[in-house]
Amino acid sequence: MTAHVIADDAEALAVAASLAGEFRAGASARDAERRLPRAELDRLSASGLLAVTVPAEHGGADVSTATLAEVFRLLAAADASLAQIPQSHFVYANVIRRQGSEEQRKFFFAEILAGRRFGNAQSEAGTRHVLDIRTRLHPRPDGSYRLDGVKHYSTGALFADWIPVLARAEDDELHVAYVPGDAPGVTVIDDWDGLGQRTTASGTVRLEGVEVPADRVLPHHLTFQGPQLHGAVAQLLHAAIDTGIAGGALAEAAEFVRTRSRPWFESGVDTAAEDPLLIQRFGELALQVRASEALLREAARAVDVARADLTDDSAAEASIAVAAAKVQAAQAAVDVASALFEVSGTRSALNSLNLHRHWRDARTHTLHDPTRWKIQHIGRYVLNGTRPPRHGLL
Repeated sequence: MTAHVIADDAEALAVAASLAGEFRAGASARDAERRLPRAELDRLSASGLLAVTVPAEHGGADVSTATLAEVFRLLAAADASLAQIPQSHFVYANVIRRQGSEEQRKFFFAEILAGRRFGNAQSEAGTRHVLDIRTRLHPRPDGSYRLDGVKHYSTGALFADWIPVLARAEDDELHVAYVPGDAPGVTVIDDWDGLGQRTTASGTVRLEGVEVPADRVLPHHLTFQGPQLHGAVAQLLHAAIDTGIAGGALAEAAEFVRTRSRPWFESGVDTAAEDPLLIQRFGELALQVRASEALLREAARAVDVARADLTDDSAAEASIAVAAAKVQAAQAAVDVASALFEVSGTRSALNSLNLHRHWRDARTHTLHDPTRWKIQHIGRYVLNGTRPPRHGLL
């Protein structure tokens, strides 16, 4: 595969806006038919967007976090499923940047620049909690490993050239093994059955005796031994997706009311768009979307500030800013996608129109991790100055 190499932030945003326009056209049909976006992902790879965080010394644009968040917001406003797929790609590219050796960075960044995609095999089902990882890397006499385990919610794995696998080694510490998607012993099962985000193929990955060379394993546990932005960046991209869902739902609701809704007879106006009560409601919904966009920009700025001078304090500020953005975006996505029906009227509930995909996507994606715990960490930080924990989900 050959891919274009994006030069800078401005080009990244222009390419994202252009692709979002393309992807929006078929988003509803892909969702309704559960047609997986293989062709669209190939377009995304070829565009160079998947390589925009590659460091400049390795040939990449190394765009700002603010630009990356805006790329995800634009894509999610067009197709939330499609935007979710590369989230793990950037998260695990970031692991290579932070924990990879020079040789590992050289190899994997070249892969990314060539358009190769990372998926993920991270979460497990039936364990005590999300960090109870039971997939194992067993050391072999030659220094390599044997990898065994079962992963669920493996967004992007079905489309991936490389599948980063979160596993524990002999010392019980967390590592990431980067495994080719077609490696012997790897089985990717398309059994995702979510009510929303239907085309992410977030199914099961089985790993049975997979041979992994030593130079394809990174010590992820070291990420959390000092100030880090791993969790902040990962959560920021989720917040960008939720913000995009909210904005996309609001835009579709406005278009529907302008072109297809009838005014309520008591309003005394000729068109639904002139109804003062609908105008009021759209103003309220627009405030929620604008607040989400503003907090997203502020959180991205905080991450960029921390990247330039990473300390315990700057990392904490970034994590709290991202937590605030995520809480607001999650609420806005669910509220605005639900209000779409309220403002659009009975006809908007027709299954054939598939307007409910926005709410289904919002309701599904916002289950990723509980915002109630983010509010707790914000409160502790404001009231007592308690820095948020370093566990990768904040």
